[in-house]
Amino acid sequence: MKKNEWRLIHLHYIIGTNRNLIWNVMNEDPEFEQMYKWDVQQWKEKFQIHDKKAFFIVKRLQDKSLKQKIVRYVEAYQVLTIFSKDYPVSLKEIPDPPLVLYLHGNPRLLSHVPNLSVVGTRYPSKFARSIMANILTPLFECDFLITSGMAIGIDGFAHQLALQHLSPTIAVLGSGFEHVYPKQHLTLFTQLVEQGLILSEYPPDLPPRKYHFPERNRIISGLSFGTLVIEAKEKSGTLITVDQALEQGKEVFAVPGSVLAETSSGCNQLIKEGAKLVKNSHDILEEYHPRRRTSEGK
Repeated sequence: MKKNEWRLIHLHYIIGTNRNLIWNVMNEDPEFEQMYKWDVQQWKEKFQIHDKKAFFIVKRLQDKSLKQKIVRYVEAYQVLTIFSKDYPVSLKEIPDPPLVLYLHGNPRLLSHVPNLSVVGTRYPSKFARSIMANILTPLFECDFLITSGMAIGIDGFAHQLALQHLSPTIAVLGSGFEHVYPKQHLTLFTQLVEQGLILSEYPPDLPPRKYHFPERNRIISGLSFGTLVIEAKEKSGTLITVDQALEQGKEVFAVPGSVLAETSSGCNQLIKEGAKLVKNSHDILEEYHPRRRTSEGK
């Protein structure tokens, strides 16, 4: 790992949620070398931040125990930065790419194609599992990788179904690896490490925060060519992933449901607004293959 990558990981640990500030530091100091020499006043003047924040950054940059912790993380997990040659191209192309990624499991899955993200409600209907099995099983036979967020409900079902079919799957977390969330999925977490890949832009010791989950959704959609919504309420966090997918120019698929079912209201609305209605795997395959031919023809 190059020195500028180590330094970026260090800075990211300190101010990771403020990616704009990191980009501004990068513009001022591309190798992240001079930042260690800046005092509190220079941080304030260069980046228009207040005393308390500038003091915190300077103090943490000089913290030897923090540097040692980062060394341990890099040794324990694979850590990619936006400068890394193995950083996924699909994420580099999105409007707000993660600057640092922590990987736990099989890193080769980051380059696997095709990759489809599957999202939905945490409180699915009794029909959800059978609907997912019907749609996803033929995709597993076509070597599709499923990306989701390891949440309870649809996300967990998607990962479990992939593991049952010995198919590749990626989970994107809203916390660090030392804070598995939800705790009910500790066994699933272990299985994903052994048979798939877990990734997070949050350092391993960072617990989940409410705002992490909508933030991580851009990575779920960014890794895939399209997002499939199985069940979702009309106002739900799932639709944040859809918004991210649309902003990224990705396909959006939705499974229709009863007008009487609250968990189908979001999907039905998405279809009304132009998402592709999905009844079976063919509805997804016919959209993927033209994209593949276009890509191969470039």
